[in-house]
Amino acid sequence: ENRGPTYTVPCDDYVHVVEFSPFTSGTPASLLAYGCNQYVVVGTCLFQEENMNMEGVEFNVLRVFHHDSRVDTLSWSPESRLDRIPTIRFCTAAPDRKICLLTSDLQDRHEVKVMEGHSSYVNHLVFEPTEGKQIASVSDDHTCRVWDLDGNESAIFRLRSPGISVCWHPEEVFKLMVAEKKGTIRFYDLVSQQAILSLDCGQSPLSAADWCLANTIKVGAVAGSDWLIWDITRSSYPQEKRPAHRDKAQQFKWSRAQENLFATTGCPGKVSSQLLIHHLGHPQPVTVGSVPVGSGLSWHRTLPLCVIGGDRKLCFWVTEM
Repeated sequence: ENRGPTYTVPCDDYVHVVEFSPFTSGTPASLLAYGCNQYVVVGTCLFQEENMNMEGVEFNVLRVFHHDSRVDTLSWSPESRLDRIPTIRFCTAAPDRKICLLTSDLQDRHEVKVMEGHSSYVNHLVFEPTEGKQIASVSDDHTCRVWDLDGNESAIFRLRSPGISVCWHPEEVFKLMVAEKKGTIRFYDLVSQQAILSLDCGQSPLSAADWCLANTIKVGAVAGSDWLIWDITRSSYPQEKRPAHRDKAQQFKWSRAQENLFATTGCPGKVSSQLLIHHLGHPQPVTVGSVPVGSGLSWHRTLPLCVIGGDRKLCFWVTEM
């Protein structure tokens, strides 16, 4: 059965991307950023699941950052923290093909570094998760590029089709996963700058892929209207594959709190966009959510809770496990 969100937070504009920080903020609250047409809102979230003395969700806006164009993808730096000396750092990509690195102390210091090099739309980017000294991005220009924080390219991988998703290994900083539209997922070694392993969807187009950071032998993706799961120690072909959405599936994200939990979204259709939360042990989705239009998908760092952006709101679903 379709169910509405557990919590909603109103926004002033259509939300194109929303991301929980996957790193601790140094406080009980989680950092959350969402991107709209010409700005990014950074705030903190606290949920009643984390604090018995409150109801629902408390969302506090820390700062609104102006952006030259629509923000389509965003990644948090592990250096973003609110304790000691507050620092916010994240990177964004927009339709202008530029990557923006934004650093702020939430007071007067506010720096924007623009990185140029991609010749076509940037589909996804991610910070190196241990120190946050590098950023990887993938584009329709058939490249994956690795940048330092000064905007220098330290590696370029030539792809055989548009790069759709990029993920960094949580501990091994030299391992990068890159998913291509034609259905291939490759793992690269940044030291040798060679591909060390590849996975095959057996179908295309691939719309999104994610590396399970709670158990890195698992990779998931959506291609066409199906979701697919690999065990990379067993085969280059998926261990499991199921139809998920009536039309095309759009996104795939693993839960950070539970290694068998993942979410997929359908493309915003004529009626509504569907959020499905799946558990590997269950034949049917454990949660079916519905939102009139939806974009962006992100999981909370420690709770079985995910967020989707909508028209003038953020929608949060809690999954009972």
